[in-house]
Amino acid sequence: MKTKLNKKLYHQENELPIKIIQFGGGNFMRAFTDYVIDKLNKDANFNAGIANIKVTPSGSSFHTFEEQDNLYTLFIRGIKKGELIDENRVISAIQKSINPYKEYQDFLNLAKEEQLEFVFSNTTESGIVFDPSEDKLENAPHENFPAKLTAFLYERYLYFNGDNDKGLTIIPCELIENNAIILKDYILEYAKLWNLENEFITWINTSNNFHNTLVDRIVPGFPKDDLESYTNQLNYEDELIVVSEAFLFWAIEGDEKLEEKIPFSKANEQILLVENIAPYRTSKVRILNGAHTSMVPFSIMLGIETVRNAIDNKVAGDFIKNIIYNP
Repeated sequence: MKTKLNKKLYHQENELPIKIIQFGGGNFMRAFTDYVIDKLNKDANFNAGIANIKVTPSGSSFHTFEEQDNLYTLFIRGIKKGELIDENRVISAIQKSINPYKEYQDFLNLAKEEQLEFVFSNTTESGIVFDPSEDKLENAPHENFPAKLTAFLYERYLYFNGDNDKGLTIIPCELIENNAIILKDYILEYAKLWNLENEFITWINTSNNFHNTLVDRIVPGFPKDDLESYTNQLNYEDELIVVSEAFLFWAIEGDEKLEEKIPFSKANEQILLVENIAPYRTSKVRILNGAHTSMVPFSIMLGIETVRNAIDNKVAGDFIKNIIYNP
């Protein structure tokens, strides 16, 4: 019987300082954000640990993070720059996982971390919403993500006496337009709903940075239908295996100041810091979303099964190109 993946087995004893709090430890974040941070830690000495926060009270597998010392294996498969990719790596960026519905004080204590700098999130498209029923700061733990983050930021504001240098860089990964702007608006709404002091609102506006993003990576997740072919490649047991494609795209509204905080360019991935992500969103919607959706019924009628064959087909290819270039 194989031993469950753990730090001793992986030969990792040193803990990384908690610089990132992450809301959402699902398949996508572990194959996307955590993968990028892990690469920066190992290749660029970024030295940033992640605190993984459970987003919803439901679900029963969160304890597995602790059982595996927050380690897991990422399998990357696909084509990148014309080359076939089939590799796996242990991701060790997550340092602790906290369930705020059971460990709320531990969650708040993270706000007191001196070296904390960043907030990442992926709470799904329905996660960044305003729920007026969460009408009191004291009614914790809050299920609503913006409410939970507001309480966290307020704890940090109080602990550091409104120090302007203790604001955070907030980078949401939810697939909604203007995700950071909307998240900030809801935080300010909760601050007003809870009658928090104006100085806190000023601190949110002046000491914290919110960055809109666009993310793209296909992440099938846990390979339950083909598990044996993956586990046979490992000499340990891993209940948190996640599978992703090789392609990764991350557009973030930011400049060299953000690059100075997080050296994204050293990750050797397609991560762009740009003034405006709108053109990239338009391209994604038209090409990846619109074209894929449009080609399916037409291609099925022609007996075509893959995207490549659809593009190479004279009739289907012309149809798809016309949709993309003449919307």
